[in-house]
Formats: sequence, C-alpha cells, structure tokens
Amino acid sequence: MSASETPTRKPSKEDLRTVTTVKQSEAEPQFNTPKHGLKKYSYSFWAPEIAHLRALYFKIMIMSTILLTVIVWICLPVYWGSLWKGPELTGNIHALVINRDDGIIGSTVAGALINSTTSGSQHLGWEEVDPSTFATDEDVAEAIVDEAAWIAVVITSGATSRLAAARATGDTSYNPMGAISVYYAQARNEVATGNYLMPITQAVLNRVTVQLGAQLSAQYLQSIAGNQTAVGLLARAPLTISNPVSFQLFNLRPYTSQVASAVTLVGFIYMIILSFYVTMFGAGAREVIAPYLKMSTYLKLRLIVPLILYVPISLIYSMISLPFNLPFGAKYTYAGGFFLFWCLVFVGMCSLGLATEAALTVLTTRFVAFFLIPFIIINVSVTVVPNDVQPWFYKYGLGFPISNMSQAVRTIIFNTKNHLGLNFGVLLAWTALSLITVPLLSFIMRRKEMREEATRTLPNEHDEEIREDQERLDFGVGTTAHMTPSLERRVEQAEKLDRNDASRDV
Repeated sequence: MSASETPTRKPSKEDLRTVTTVKQSEAEPQFNTPKHGLKKYSYSFWAPEIAHLRALYFKIMIMSTILLTVIVWICLPVYWGSLWKGPELTGNIHALVINRDDGIIGSTVAGALINSTTSGSQHLGWEEVDPSTFATDEDVAEAIVDEAAWIAVVITSGATSRLAAARATGDTSYNPMGAISVYYAQARNEVATGNYLMPITQAVLNRVTVQLGAQLSAQYLQSIAGNQTAVGLLARAPLTISNPVSFQLFNLRPYTSQVASAVTLVGFIYMIILSFYVTMFGAGAREVIAPYLKMSTYLKLRLIVPLILYVPISLIYSMISLPFNLPFGAKYTYAGGFFLFWCLVFVGMCSLGLATEAALTVLTTRFVAFFLIPFIIINVSVTVVPNDVQPWFYKYGLGFPISNMSQAVRTIIFNTKNHLGLNFGVLLAWTALSLITVPLLSFIMRRKEMREEATRTLPNEHDEEIREDQERLDFGVGTTAHMTPSLERRVEQAEKLDRNDASRDV
C-alpha cells in the first residue's frame, strides 16, 4: 500500500452495533406517514400539500355531476312525455254509444256524443254500435269489465215514449235518470277515469240533456196551453217538465280503497329500491369471499342467494298491506288473494332484482347507482296512465315488469279483467332473461379479472432480484437489526474488504 493512499479500516462489531442501534419510535410503524409523505387528519381543504388530492376530488365531483345531468336530461323527459299528450289523445279512448230508443231522446243524445268527436274540442273515441250487439244492459256491463271499451252510454229503450206517458198520466214515479245509463270501470285506471273519461262524458251529457230538456218542456207546454187537465197532471209529476231527461252512472269496478295506490304504483318504486339494496348488499358481501371461489361456485352464489332473500323480503312487503285492509278478497278468497299477491311480489322482485344484478356486473359498484334512475323511470312512465293517451313510443310498457304488476294487482284487489297469465308470463320472461345474462356477464367479467390477476403474477427476470432486495430491506424492521440504507452500504463495503483480504492471503 503506497504512502499516498489512506488506510481503510474494516468496521468493527462495535461500529456496526453503534450504527444499527435504532430508536424504538423509529422502529414502530408510522401510520400517519404514508409513502407520499402526507399525515392524516392534519390539513385544511386548501392546503398546498394536498393539492393533487384536491384536484382529484374536484374531478370526481364534476364528472359525477355531468353524468347525473345527462341521465336526468335523458330519462326525466320520458316520464314528463308520458303525461304530456294525454289531453290531446283522448280520442284514442274507445267509447260506445248504444241507442235503444227510437224517439227524439235517443237520436239527440247519440248524435251529440258522435258529433263531439269532430268538434275539435277534447273528446273520446265514440262509436255507435247496433243495439242487437248487446241484447241487454248486463251484456254491456260485461263488455266494459272485459275491457271491450272504456265506457258505454246506453239510451234506454222507449225513453221518449216513457216521458210522454208520464206527462200524460202525471206519473209521480217517473225517474228522468232512467233515460240514459253510463257504464264504466274506475279501477281499470283511476287516473284516466278521473281526468279524462268521466269529465268529458259528463260534460257532453250535461249539455245535451239540459238543452234537450228545455226544448222538450217548451214544446210540451206550448202544446197544452189552455188545457187545465194536462197542467194539473204536470203538477203531480213536476220532474217531467223541470228536468225531463238525465242520466245515471254505473261504476262497475269502483276504486274502493285509496291505500291501493301504494301497491298499484308507488309501492313498486319501493320494490325496485329494495331489490337494488339486495343487489348491493350481495356485492359487498361477495368481495370478501369471491376471489377464492371457483367459477361455478361464484355463479351459483350470484343467482341462488338473491332468489332466497327475495322470499322473506317479498313476504314482509306484502304483509304491510294487511293492517290497512287492502281488499284481497275482491276476486278470490281473502287468504287466496293475499297469497297470490305475495307470489306476484316475489316474481316481480326476481324480475327487477336480477335485472339490477346484471347491471351491476357490467357497471360495477362504482356506476351501478346511475342505472337505478333510468330503470325506475322507464317502468313507472307506462303505469300512471293507459297507453291510449300516450304517444306510440310508450307501448314498450306492455312488456315491462311494473306495468304488468300494476295490472295484476288491480285484478286481485278490484276484480278487473283477468290478465294474470300474461302478467306472470312477462315477469317470468324477465327473470329467465336475467338468469341467462347474469351468469354470462359474470363469466365474461370473471375471466377478465382472472387474466389480469395472472398477468400481475407472471414471473420475469427481475423478480428474484426484487425479492432479494425487498427481503434485505425488510429484514429486521422494528428491531435493532434494522438494515437502513446507510448501514447496508457500510456492510457491503466491509464484505468487499473481507473478500480482498482473503484473496491476498491466498
């Protein structure tokens, strides 16, 4: 060794012990000091240290607001549009006129109803049918319940001659409302009945009966002028002159329970939300165990568990209506009606809930909430009013769950026309479709996750080197043997000197 070289002393064990001594506080894990150097619970919102996190926060909030705005602008107009054209489309509401009277009352009333369709004002789609089509008024009532038409106006046979006979004899029992009968079924759709059907029909009938009554009374009074006997008979039957023609209403299926609106419309929104909750609960629970399950087991878990959960939840939902006296016995026995209602709710939850399961598979938990609003709106929009007073676009509702469930509930609790076979068929078709799409989509997404996992675990030429380096860094963490970078360099230097001494000795 030359004189100019500085002698290098091999570190002693004492030196190593001195360097490797680490304070206990430094050896303990520092939970408030993550890799990026930020401390938790330590900054104001505008602190410069978290500027990058603040930018990410704003990005997430702005993008979520934009996405929600787009969904609102696309979906809410669908519901608004379902009600928008109602007053203009009342002409699509099929209505019957049956004139059994061969006198002036029959011709005038029937003519007024038919002519209203060309008046340019709000009107129903009146059609005059031959009286022989419906031999009796019972046949007319049966046709209305069977949904052959929304409403029927029947002018009673011999209405004109009966009025004339009552005036001539002073019949005190004469009932002017017997001249015209109106048949309708409110429970078929209470909104359409209350907003369009009855107001339009009653407006026409009120106008024509008042005008006709005044005309007939004036003509009769003129014809009996000076006839004291006839005037005396009128005094015995004043209705034949003051209000000679009127009408009576027959509500064949009344909407007898106001609480029914909870299960014919609003309750179905809650049902969608409940089904969505089951989907989200299942997604959260599966995260714990799903990575360790075989594909077949994972698919069974996604399908079987929700179907099992729908049973008690649908029963609980159905039982809520019991204390509020919902008329489950209108068509069947009370117990039978309730059991059928429960079955309907269960199948409905299957059709709705499994659809959200399919959406979750594609959208993931991050975006699936944005699916809920469109799903509710497209179902509810076709349920509030009938398709007759909606644009053609809304006929899609005939194949959607909520529309069919609402129709089925009306059959059970109000004894409207029985469409239960069709209604359950649509719900089961949705369920069957989801039983296909959920496993298929789950299989595709699962395979994608497995490929990504395999890519992350593929060995490469640097793996062994990285592993050894990490082991050396991790060795002794939390102890006095903690290998800090400075110590590691000194140890490597000492090992190098050892190898050089050994080579010189040889």
